[in-house]
This record gives sequence, C-alpha cells and structure tokens, in this order.
Amino acid sequence: MRKKVISTLLATSMVLGLTACGGGSSDNGSSNAGSSSAGSSSASSASSSSEQSDGEASADLSKYVSSTDEGKVINIWCWNDEFRTRVEKVYDQVESTSEDGTVTKLKDGTEIHWTVNPNQDGVYQQKLDEALLKQADAAADDKIDMFLSETDYVTKYTDADADVAIPLDALGIDPNSDLADQYPFTKTVASDASGVQRGSTWQACPCLFVYRRDIAKDVFGTDDPDEIHAKVADWATMKASGEELKAKGYFTLASYADTFRAYGNSISKPWVESGSTEINVDQKIMEWINDSKEWLDAGLFDKNIKGQWNDDWNKAMGSKSKVFGFLMPAWGIDFVIKPNWDGKEGSWGACDGPLSFNWGGSFVHGCAGTDNAQHIKDIIMAVTGNKDNLITITKEYLDFTNTQSGMKEIAEDASFKADFLGGENPYKYFQPAADSIQMTTLSSYDQGCVELIQNSFSDYFQGKVDLDKAKANFEKAIKERYPDITAVNWPE
Repeated sequence: MRKKVISTLLATSMVLGLTACGGGSSDNGSSNAGSSSAGSSSASSASSSSEQSDGEASADLSKYVSSTDEGKVINIWCWNDEFRTRVEKVYDQVESTSEDGTVTKLKDGTEIHWTVNPNQDGVYQQKLDEALLKQADAAADDKIDMFLSETDYVTKYTDADADVAIPLDALGIDPNSDLADQYPFTKTVASDASGVQRGSTWQACPCLFVYRRDIAKDVFGTDDPDEIHAKVADWATMKASGEELKAKGYFTLASYADTFRAYGNSISKPWVESGSTEINVDQKIMEWINDSKEWLDAGLFDKNIKGQWNDDWNKAMGSKSKVFGFLMPAWGIDFVIKPNWDGKEGSWGACDGPLSFNWGGSFVHGCAGTDNAQHIKDIIMAVTGNKDNLITITKEYLDFTNTQSGMKEIAEDASFKADFLGGENPYKYFQPAADSIQMTTLSSYDQGCVELIQNSFSDYFQGKVDLDKAKANFEKAIKERYPDITAVNWPE
C-alpha cells in the first residue's frame, strides 16, 4: 500500500532511510491509508495508544529522532504564510521574523526556516516527497522537522506504513487529555487507520454563505443574516432566489466550483477504498455535475469564471463584481475574500448556507528524522492545543479554531463582533455547523480527484464537449496523475 501512499521511490526507501536516522517503522498501525478516519474503531485504538506512560512515549520517540539534542534550525514545510503568522502570534518564544518571511528567530537562538511551495496541482506534495527521500542523509540543519498537510491528502502522510508523521504520543502529547477540547472529526482525520493521532490542527472548517450586503438590500430589501438564510436555505430555494438576483443583473455564485465542496464533502465513501486501485465517482459528484450544468445554463453562475484560485475568481470578490456570495469557511473570509475586497469594511455578511459541510484544514506534523522534537511539541501545543491561544487566533484572523469550548464561548458572546462582516458575530452560525460535521470518507487521492474532476468537466459545463467526453478526459487525467489507478467507476 505504501507505494500508492507516497510514491514508488519513497515507498521503497522510506523505512530504510528513517532507520538510518533513528526512524524505523511504527508498530502502531496498519497500512490502510484510505480508512484513516475509520469511525469508532479508530477512536478506540487512539484511546488505547494514548494511554501509554511517559516512559513508553519517550521510548517511542527514539525511533523518530536523529538526535536527542535539540538542533539550532527548525525546518517547517508549508504552502503559504498562514501557519507562520499563527505561530508568530501565539508562540511565546518568537523573537522576530525576517522581512521576507523566510526565517523566524526564537528567544533561545533557534531559527525556524520556512520552505514554501504552492499547493495546487500537487506541487507541494511532490517537493515534500522528494525532500523526504533525502531526509536520512540530510545534514542536521537541513532535515525537515515539521510539515503541513491538507485534508485532501492528510491520509497520505498519516499512513502508518509511510511512518513519516510522528505519533503525537511519542512527542509527549496525549490526544485524550492534552487535545480533549478539539473537535472529534479533526482528531479522526489526523489519525492513521489504527486511530493513532499523527498530526494536529488549529482549525475546524465549517462553511457558511458569505454574501454582499449591498446586493442583498438591492434584490431582497434586507441584509439581515436570518432573512438571507431563508433565501438560500436549500438548493431549490437558492436557485429560485438566483432568478431574482439574475433579474437585477447579479449572479448567485461566481462559479460551478463554488458549490463543489458542498457536494464533494458529502460523499458516502472514499474516492478510493483502502487497498483498492479503482476510483469510485460518488452519486453526489454526479449531482454536482448535473446541477452545475443546469445552473450555468440558467445564468446563475458567471460563465467567464472557470473554477477557483484564478484571477477572474479573485476579482469576483471585488466591489465591481456582480456576484452575490460565496460558500466559505472562516479561513476563506480572512484569507480569500478580505484580501480581494476593495470596498468599505462591513460590506459582507454571513449566514447558514444550503447545508453544513467542512472545507479544508491544515494539519501540523512532526517529521520522522527530526532533531527538534521538543520544539515540535511546544509549537504544536501552542498553536493547536492551547485554548487561550486559539481564541486569540480567532479574534485576530477570524479562523474558526479547534476548541469546542472556546468556539461556544465566542458564539454566545454578544460583545464579539467581526468588523469585516459589519459587526456581525458569525460564530453563532459556525459553531452549531461544526458540531454536525463528520469526516469519514478521506483517501490519499482526494486532492487529485477534487482538482481534476472540476478541470475535466469545465468544458462540458461550457458546452464544448459532451458528458461522455468529459468522463473520458477525467479518466485520462487521473491516471496520468496517479499511474497506479487502474479503473474509474461511474454511478449508474
């Protein structure tokens, strides 16, 4: 299974490489990467693993470190500056950061060196995998100490056979006690198939409908969140409201890609089952395809905006845009909409959308072969396991953070106001939405499937190819991205 989880070369080299630097294979899990969120059985295994004594945790750590002495350089791999800014905000050992953001100095003289590669098209994973292959032979100051992964591919790195992400209990972090306040689904996602937690996140990412207040007033006569929710309460209602918006020259959403996560994160089983080499396209994905074609033909999306994370999509968040709203998690408000907005603060609002779903999440992992285990533990706990710090991150960046009690407090705090959202407290919507999220359908192939299904059907939505050709284009693209995939199965 490991040759499908990372890459053929990494699969054949990783165990030997980590053994050479004090790594070795973990005996804490199986090789079922596709079922890393395996429900109650995983939770039971995690509980058992987390009940180790301090002595056992120390013994386990020796398998994952290249030195028991802390190094002077902490190498952290990520895809943007989001994690760095959170570390700088709440980790009390930070002294300064270079102007270009590549080096953060700590009070003890240690330096964090940040390596950033773009996440799109698998570039970050490719670069990270190449570096992991060199981990055993790398000089101490060049070894990866920490790396981040996204929900779309976290199982690839938490897989027990890959054994590149250090179990938290080996670092001296007990997920049952130290991270007891985290949302359970985030702990499940960060665990291997046996329930051993190998990462942690400061985020939980429920999504809301984030909308332009001026457009709401123009079309519906109100920008009140509860009244706007009534206009987007389900897909049929949202479509009917879209006709009202279109009559006044507006689009309901920017692109067919803006609804994808709502459908795609509600699938009933993984894109690739554990141990399989076949992709299963869920019925929910076909519903997204059919509905997207219908909505685009009806003029509810802007035909000029093809997908997300491009210039046209960014401009759709500007003051000159005719797009009414976006389905976004909290990070999307601060990290996506806010930087692209060029109008007055307070011009956006947020309410519940057609359904509750999760989008994203950046997981932090200690890397096998590190020589900075204590720093890793301290940073993970500061950024993902300290309630006060998490609340600070929420107030500073509008992140919906991974503290159940903290988010409940903010949701009920009448004094909490988000200036960007016109003084609204969006957490009264985010918090109950997060309570209903379950994540049990992840696989190591999710990023490629998510990206390529949207790319492959863009021409179909635009009327350039028929449905069968779009399916064939996806099958070709996905097999090129993942050569081990042998078949693509479509729902009947």
